Amino acid sequence: MASKFGLAGGIPERRVRPIWDAVDSRQYKAALKLCTGLLAKHPTSPYALALKALILERMGKPDEALSVSLNAKELLYSDNIFHFDDLTLSTLQIVFQRLDRLDLATSCYEYACTKYPSNLELMMGLFNCYVREYSYVKQQQTALKMYKTVGEERFLLWAVCSIQLQVHFTSGGVKLLALAEALLKKHINSHSLHEPEALAFYISILEQQEKYDAALEVLSGDLGSLLGREEDKLRLQGRLLAQASSYAAASEIYQKVLESCPDDWESFLHYIGCLLEHDVNLPKPCTGEHTCPSCSVDLALPNKTCLSQELVESRLTSALSFVQRLQENNLSDCVRGPHLANIEIERQRCLNGNPNNIKLMEALVKYFHRFGHLSCSASDVEIYLHMLSGNDMSELLDEISGSFDASSVSVNTLGWTITLFKIQEILGTLFTKPTTELQGIAKRMVDTFYKNLSLSNELDLQESMYGEELLSMASSILVQETSSNASCPLDVDPLYWRTRNLGYLLEAILVLEFGLTVRKYVWQYKITLVHLYSYLGALPLAHKWYITLEVKNILLESVSHHILPQMLNSPFLQHAADLVKDYLKFMDDHLKESADLTCLAYRHRTYSKVIEFVQFRDRLQRSMQYLSVKSDSVMLHLKQKADSLDEVESILESVSHGTKLVELSNDDSMKHLTFNEDLEARPWWTPTSSVNFLSEPFDEGSTPSSYRAKMCKHKSNEKDGPKLKDAERKSLVPRLVYLSMHGCTTFLREGESNGASSNVNAAGEMKTLLEKYARSIGYSFDDALSIVLGMSSGKKSVKDFAPDIVSWMSFAAFINAWNLCSTEPAIPGTDRSSPNSWKIVDNLFKTCIEEQLTDASQMLTSLGNNISLLVRMVTEPISWHLLVIQSCMRAMTPQGKKKKKGGPLERPNTPHLQAIQISVNYMANTLQSVQTWLSDQMRPEEQALDALLSYLQGTNADGPGKISCTLDESAAAASSEIGGRIAQSLEPWSSAGVVRRIVGAGDETIAELKKTCAQKLKLLKSASASLSSMLH
Repeated sequence: MASKFGLAGGIPERRVRPIWDAVDSRQYKAALKLCTGLLAKHPTSPYALALKALILERMGKPDEALSVSLNAKELLYSDNIFHFDDLTLSTLQIVFQRLDRLDLATSCYEYACTKYPSNLELMMGLFNCYVREYSYVKQQQTALKMYKTVGEERFLLWAVCSIQLQVHFTSGGVKLLALAEALLKKHINSHSLHEPEALAFYISILEQQEKYDAALEVLSGDLGSLLGREEDKLRLQGRLLAQASSYAAASEIYQKVLESCPDDWESFLHYIGCLLEHDVNLPKPCTGEHTCPSCSVDLALPNKTCLSQELVESRLTSALSFVQRLQENNLSDCVRGPHLANIEIERQRCLNGNPNNIKLMEALVKYFHRFGHLSCSASDVEIYLHMLSGNDMSELLDEISGSFDASSVSVNTLGWTITLFKIQEILGTLFTKPTTELQGIAKRMVDTFYKNLSLSNELDLQESMYGEELLSMASSILVQETSSNASCPLDVDPLYWRTRNLGYLLEAILVLEFGLTVRKYVWQYKITLVHLYSYLGALPLAHKWYITLEVKNILLESVSHHILPQMLNSPFLQHAADLVKDYLKFMDDHLKESADLTCLAYRHRTYSKVIEFVQFRDRLQRSMQYLSVKSDSVMLHLKQKADSLDEVESILESVSHGTKLVELSNDDSMKHLTFNEDLEARPWWTPTSSVNFLSEPFDEGSTPSSYRAKMCKHKSNEKDGPKLKDAERKSLVPRLVYLSMHGCTTFLREGESNGASSNVNAAGEMKTLLEKYARSIGYSFDDALSIVLGMSSGKKSVKDFAPDIVSWMSFAAFINAWNLCSTEPAIPGTDRSSPNSWKIVDNLFKTCIEEQLTDASQMLTSLGNNISLLVRMVTEPISWHLLVIQSCMRAMTPQGKKKKKGGPLERPNTPHLQAIQISVNYMANTLQSVQTWLSDQMRPEEQALDALLSYLQGTNADGPGKISCTLDESAAAASSEIGGRIAQSLEPWSSAGVVRRIVGAGDETIAELKKTCAQKLKLLKSASASLSSMLH
């Protein structure tokens, strides 16, 4: 190649290097100047043109870059080019990839490989192009061609890997496994294998075909030495033997693994499973489905066997002897596996006809005596604790509480204290305690945290504090969860939920704020505060704490659900737009660039990563949240610009008038969506973004297990729940908004006779979308229309349809627009020239908002006022209706010369103008009532502060207020004994200061919604004046 002889694309490298240096240092203007000079000397050089295109693309000039790249491509195809190298093609490939024209890069490499069929570098470049296009068949063909050319093992494995991708992602691909096996077998016979990844791949292919004996034979032969660690080889052998139902041999193999790695819990579970001849395959997350640990934990452990009781007892006794030897040989506190294994063996005895809870209790007590000071000890044995009877629970708690001196200050004592509290939660003993005792326990947790602060003084600021779980648990008792593990807080009785006393909710917030004042990096506190502030209506504070989490990269997909739904339903449209923008930027960039990681994995011969990267991309591409946020992004822009018809039209044009979103929401796509949110980090009382237990009445007869089951049910039903229907519905809105505006304009501008002819396609599409919209609410089109008419006339109660009332209002707005442009009457008893559909919308909007204002309570002091619902009513259906009004007014505004020769001035469509004017007045009055209600919510800061603080200063000695006083007293008494740095951080602490910020956040929310209403009232005032002028 030319580059090997000091040339770059046929140009001396000394002339090209300064250009690349300028590009690397982002001095694009200087680079373009140098490149222009280079082109003056080499005007027909494809490489020089490719460099210029690269620079133009980096300068943000994609159209110019594409034009220059196409010129370079034409030169490459000409017969006058003598320097046709991979450097030129790779530069063009970079440009085409960034311009989202991978097809052009591929065509360049295909032409080059046709011209130089034996050039390995060009074939590798073509292979990478197919990798970026996810063309698995062409990858396979190209890799096999390279393998035949040079005979290297890596190219054969590239081909086999491409076959594996076809198996995973195409129908009928399983048949190709035999081809992959034959290719590898032939290569092994002639050349053997030389890479561990190659061996793992070969065994995987045999395993997928259920050829376990063949796989074991390969592993036992000379090729088995490719696996570097003996333990990895043994685990693989054990798995294959178990799958082949050779349980006795498999159990012996797993014994060897455990002798070498006694803390390998997964191998122990396989060992027990093989002994009892029902090997366990640990559950893996299913694509597109949420798994709930508290439900699936039983599945992760071997259960009842079909063997006789005598044989089971004999084998478990043998296993117990083996485990005891492991315990004797591993005395370190870091090795917990053998001790947990003892408990699991006793559990198996209970499950298989020998219900001797005494030995299970003894094993649990021994475990806690040995490891009770570790923070993980309670979660380690959670599944076993649920098997205990009431007396056993009391005995276990007594054993643990008597194992340490709670008055001493040490890391181990603190660990024991936390373990005791956690076990009380898991066992549900707190659930039945009276309010007074629960409050005392929460206060004791806070006191213990403060007393042990000195232990954390020397820790780095970003290290976890000793005992930080105590504040989470105290807050859990007051209202919410203990930690990121959502399976245990359900056993805690929340004081706020039971009493509905807002003071407990405020104290829960104060406890976590106090912890963050001491150490600001505790993410568990922040996530819980995000949900508490959201529930309280203080969204600015929720948003502030979420921002401090600094969520980036893939966490945007798994963590955004903590704040995004609340912000989308808030008046803070710009904050929501920023969150959506960051999320979409990551997703779009990753989906565009993830193939580069796949190419890198091929190059480094880590073929398992190739499969992993492609599967990961596929999962993200089918993300339900990705589809939903795409719609949210468009809707946010529409809501922000709803007062300007021109800007709305520009937004809709930029998204192909909503057609692509409608295509993404088709039934086939919706069936294969994936759910990637980490729901386990959510507080127990909101297991999904659409469920909040605190909004439901507290059930005195409920039990911890019933709420745990309820939480797990919500998580497992997330895929088929309201979230999916909501995503489908939102994807239809931009297209419906466009058709509403376009249809009204065409009909009113062209006149009834002509409009009916030109609008038939738009009206037909609109009806199809409205039918789909109605189904997403759960009704047929005719039933939905009947419900809208019933609510508008007062024959049906709005409360009966409250959960989806905003969707019903939007449906009514779109029905009105469809009625204007449809050739058939949309509403029974009317025709499209009738203004009755306007009255239906006016009455429905007025009724819904009046009822919402009547039911709404004072913000902050009375939760459940649903201000987010009011925000959605104002920013969604009313916005869509106002867009229809603006479109109609524009269509009916006299356009230039309207006067006929010898005749009067042409009059506008007076009935429609009158109906629109009435609707404008209705909307103005409705929004004015919202403004009035919002103004009533605004109180002087000190008055609002006193109202909230009064909940913490109750006269009842058993009520809330003790913990907030404890926090204030602790901060005031902070001294060097707890550490100078910690004492200094507590100096500004004040419970009243936190409550003041809550008041300010509530006022900020009200002010933002008032601002939105004021903008719409201004628009309506202008529209009313224009309509009066047109009518007179």
